[in-house]
Amino acid sequence: MPRRPADLWLFLLVAFGLSWLSALPLWLNDASSGSPLFIVTGVVMMFTPSLGVLAVLLYGRRRGEAGTTWREWARRTGLTRGERTGRTVALFVLAWFGTPLLAVAAIALSAALGLVVLDLDGLSLFRQSLERAAQGRSLPLAPGALVALQVGSAVLVAPLINSIAAFGEEWGWRGWLLPRLMPLGTWRALLVSGLIWGAWHAPLTLRGYNYPELGAWAAPFFLVFCVAFGSLLGWLRLYSGSVWPAVVGHGALNASAGLVFLVGDAASPPNFALAGISGLAGSALLAVLSALLFARRPVRTPVPAGN
Repeated sequence: MPRRPADLWLFLLVAFGLSWLSALPLWLNDASSGSPLFIVTGVVMMFTPSLGVLAVLLYGRRRGEAGTTWREWARRTGLTRGERTGRTVALFVLAWFGTPLLAVAAIALSAALGLVVLDLDGLSLFRQSLERAAQGRSLPLAPGALVALQVGSAVLVAPLINSIAAFGEEWGWRGWLLPRLMPLGTWRALLVSGLIWGAWHAPLTLRGYNYPELGAWAAPFFLVFCVAFGSLLGWLRLYSGSVWPAVVGHGALNASAGLVFLVGDAASPPNFALAGISGLAGSALLAVLSALLFARRPVRTPVPAGN
């Protein structure tokens, strides 16, 4: 268990407290999941775990505790390149380009299991959303060209852009929290950190975020995905000794999670609770991959910051 439980509670208090505080306008205005306020709230929330890390650092310095220099914290929370720069760079690239491939694999698995109907020729679901947005105006490009642009962006550009906000989460969840929980044992630490990560999303998921068809039940349902994907990000963090592969992996996931929407059938829209990378099919795929990685490439338990 953590040597100073007060640090853990301080981190959680700041991360969860500020997330709910930043989401308060969302609830007071009853904003929908597609509104600009909802999107802005989600981005602001993503930085609250890092503020929790800074709060713990400042608390330790105020108490005059050893090991609270910035250089030491940067090393122990994964802000450096890890013990082997080549490995970290390789995992960074793998997370960047491999995560969109996992999103595509999850779509293929969902289709094979009959969980989603694809319309690769007509792109009817995407075409329908474009026509609604255009409101009678002509489209600047054909739907197929727009899909190609979005896929290209999701693979080449968006992961890096999204990594700015993803860092706000990853420095907290995988950079500080996961090593802090490792004395529980690897799988318990992954489970607990994943559940905490999922519960932290409650200001959004209680409003149906990611799974609009579930309403408030999206909150407990999202825990499954967070444990599965959090385990993969956890392996990237622990195996490299750096938080940066997990950061870009998180950014790439946010960029590619909606790919199933581009190839869905308007006559039978996908159920996001079941299909795609964030549905049950994707969570199962991520869980199996994580288990294989931990089995074939064991990790070394890092020294937590503040100990």
